[in-house]
Amino acid sequence: MSSLSQLIKAKRKQRGLTQHDLALKSGLGLRLIREIEQGKTSMRMDKVNQLLALFGMELIPGTKIYDNE
Repeated sequence: MSSLSQLIKAKRKQRGLTQHDLALKSGLGLRLIREIEQGKTSMRMDKVNQLLALFGMELIPGTKIYDNE
């Protein structure tokens, strides 16, 4: 599972939302919410940012940090 999927799932649970609630609040489909939380690796950045906006966050380019450095 990717760190993005873990983050979104954790934020959703912190707010006491179901996946269905999150889909309704974000305006995204329930299927996409499920796919993101399951670690889907390819998705549109605008959709991810639409979801992250609910948590006051956004996806931005940055330097990759490697675990073994």
